[in-house]
Amino acid sequence: MIFQYKALKNGKIVVKKIEATSSANVIDFLQKNGYFPISVTEVKTSNIAFFDSLTQKLDFNDIVDFTRQVALMLNAGLTLIDALEILKRQTPKPILRKMIEDIDAKIKGGSSFSVALLDYKGIFSKLYISLVKSGEASGKLGEILLRLADNLEKEREFKSKLKGALVYPVIVVVGMLIVMFIMITFVLPKLLGLYKDFNVELPLSTKILIAVSTFSTRFWPFVIILVFVGSYFFRKYLATKAGKSAFDKFTLKLPVFGKIISISALVESTRTLAILISSGISILDALSIVVDATENSVYQQAFLTVSHKVEKGLSMGTALEQEEIFPPILVQMSQVGEQTGNLDDTLFRLSKYFEMESEMATKTMTTLIEPMILVVLGVGVGFLVMSVITPIYNLTNSFK
Repeated sequence: MIFQYKALKNGKIVVKKIEATSSANVIDFLQKNGYFPISVTEVKTSNIAFFDSLTQKLDFNDIVDFTRQVALMLNAGLTLIDALEILKRQTPKPILRKMIEDIDAKIKGGSSFSVALLDYKGIFSKLYISLVKSGEASGKLGEILLRLADNLEKEREFKSKLKGALVYPVIVVVGMLIVMFIMITFVLPKLLGLYKDFNVELPLSTKILIAVSTFSTRFWPFVIILVFVGSYFFRKYLATKAGKSAFDKFTLKLPVFGKIISISALVESTRTLAILISSGISILDALSIVVDATENSVYQQAFLTVSHKVEKGLSMGTALEQEEIFPPILVQMSQVGEQTGNLDDTLFRLSKYFEMESEMATKTMTTLIEPMILVVLGVGVGFLVMSVITPIYNLTNSFK
């Protein structure tokens, strides 16, 4: 329940809201913190606010901003409790404020920050929690959170670039498909119906267009239903281990797209390994975390195999070399990093290198896609025009 209290402290009247189980708990909290309670009233939650609380979700940007703010306040000399108290007052998003309040309550109850985060595994990754635990053990929580915030911001920027590059092609392709569907289903049947009244031989392209148009006109509701049903079962299949593995293998073999997906996986994995190792986490533990942090199941399996080989005594560079999926530069630089004792710095440099490679591959993809889309559009429009106009031309010639 949400309560609004009016209290006196240091000669000033303070009016704020607080979440508690009862008004007695609010009064007890105020008295323990040096406030003189004047009034405590329960705030009735409106239906709109309740609906907003249900529909709101924490997104990646919320976690990035939360991490950056906590890191900055810790490095400024504030305690973790003070930092969370400030964030509770300043955070406008109810669901984020509720999470911070819950974490704050657990820490005040004796839990560590990393343990308090375990209740939000769906929001905070294994990498995040492991780094927080490492920071608590080393006494460098603020420094590690800053490094983690930098990593999250780089990840956000990298994903934003990839999405931005794909927005234009996706919009054009989807728009093209929608226009084609409307033309074939609703517009062309009326136009092509005129040819039935004339005794004229229709060209093959027109016959194909009439057949497709007739099918779409009669069965378009079933086509839409089939698309939705197919999409549903496809998502269910991807949710299985075998389905995800097969799909990930297929995507890696795609021209241009496969290279981008592969390099993206290497960017994330090398950056994650670098930040883990530089934070004092062992290579073996870092590899087990990377397995969970990597989204592509092919790379997950590869890193899992590498982890097992490292556990048996092999060096990471040698274990990487035995997996065909990893490029030679990753193998060679990892071996050099292990030999020089600068593996974390080497992996950071590798992640930057792979990020540049990914940006170049993305630019190449967008450069290739745009003319391809124009060609497909030109062929499609040309086919429609030829199929519609050719019978008219034949008809005028028959009149001559």
